[in-house]
Amino acid sequence: MEKEHQIFGIRAIIEAIQAGKEVDKVFIQKEISGELMKDLMKVMKRANINFSYVPVEKLNRLTPNNHQGAVATISPIGFIELEHLVESTIESGSKPLFLILDQISDARNFGAIIRTAECTGVNGIIVQKAGSAPVNGDTVKTSAGAVFNVPICKVEHIKDAIFYLQGSGIKTVAATEKTDQNIYDIALNEPVAIIMGSEDRGINPSVLKIVDEKAKLPMFGSIGSLNVSVACGAFLYEAVRQRS
Repeated sequence: MEKEHQIFGIRAIIEAIQAGKEVDKVFIQKEISGELMKDLMKVMKRANINFSYVPVEKLNRLTPNNHQGAVATISPIGFIELEHLVESTIESGSKPLFLILDQISDARNFGAIIRTAECTGVNGIIVQKAGSAPVNGDTVKTSAGAVFNVPICKVEHIKDAIFYLQGSGIKTVAATEKTDQNIYDIALNEPVAIIMGSEDRGINPSVLKIVDEKAKLPMFGSIGSLNVSVACGAFLYEAVRQRS
């Protein structure tokens, strides 16, 4: 974690959250208590900020300073509201191409996906606040700086975002092996949002139930699955091919 992207100390984190800083995640020392910690918990829950309990050794590795049992990661970018992203994309006259990431948790995979998204003209990336990879130093580095060029939305629930996109005339396509339909048989040369699932579980079954279409990549090897950033690249470049 890059030092300029972190805050240490309970009161400093509380003040950062209340000031509207883009706090991605807070690491809290296990078995720590006290009134100030209770205040932090209240503020985090009110702002719906991810947190996890960790051993004190992890906090000591994150910062040499007096962390008081809490270290927060700060996003180096600002996030955009979903409604604003959709409206501005439609108003610009471009044919919308969005990417929805259903709880992809690895920062390097996230960065690689952002890089490919920037290269393929994706109008915006939509992630869920809870369970998604942070935008940290690893993300910035792996994206080769593309993270500063692609709008990113954080939403409370992926399903609500899908309903909003569908209501805005945007087709939702899930990348999943749980279908007989091939990616090359799906129309991607229209307003579309492609949904990619997490590294270990894929797309949530409740999300799969509400998408417009499902598609898979043909697989000929014995492994049966691709790294999510590679699969995402294949889907996005098929969209590029159709739109050319």
